[in-house]
Amino acid sequence: MSGPIEAHMRMEERYEGLCLRYGPDTQTRQRILDAIEEAKRATGLKPVVFENISKEHDKDAIYIEFHDDYKREAGPFFEAVLHHLNTVCEKDC
Repeated sequence: MSGPIEAHMRMEERYEGLCLRYGPDTQTRQRILDAIEEAKRATGLKPVVFENISKEHDKDAIYIEFHDDYKREAGPFFEAVLHHLNTVCEKDC
């Protein structure tokens, strides 16, 4: 069974990032990665995606980042991911 996902967004001048935190659960991890791949196919965008696997805390994280996002394309991408995961942003990072 997959667990809950916490979504946190960060925005700066031309940078937008979404952090998806989840308990150390392989099903939830795969759900997030599937949502990212679906959004990539739907939008044609290729954000930077990386993981932070925590050995000391109870939550792992997957980060999605857009650098030099002049056209503000990250918003629809993030919305697609969040919609697929049926979650909303809780607060800024």
